[in-house]
Order: sequence, then C-alpha cells, then structure tokens
Amino acid sequence: MFEPFTDIVPSFFGWLNQGPLTLTIFLHTVIILPMIWIYKQEKARLEKES
Repeated sequence: MFEPFTDIVPSFFGWLNQGPLTLTIFLHTVIILPMIWIYKQEKARLEKES
C-alpha cells in the first residue's frame, strides 16, 4: 500500500500521489471537516436567531 517516496525533489503533488489513502486523508482534512464545522456553526446561528 505504501511505497517509498523516491522523488529527488519532494513536492506537494508527489506527496499526494502516494496512494488513495493519502489523498482521502488530505481531502477530508482540507474540505470535509471544515464543511462539517461550518454547517454546525450556521445551524447554531439560525437556531439562535429564530
């Protein structure tokens, strides 16, 4: 599943290209988790207004 990172010059895209698990963890960290946090924050704000 994991292969050694053999790029001569390590890059961000080379790091993402390590496998589907790395990409999934990155996308959940950058996109999914902030969406859940924003959703809960807006839901609480709307309940407070009504």
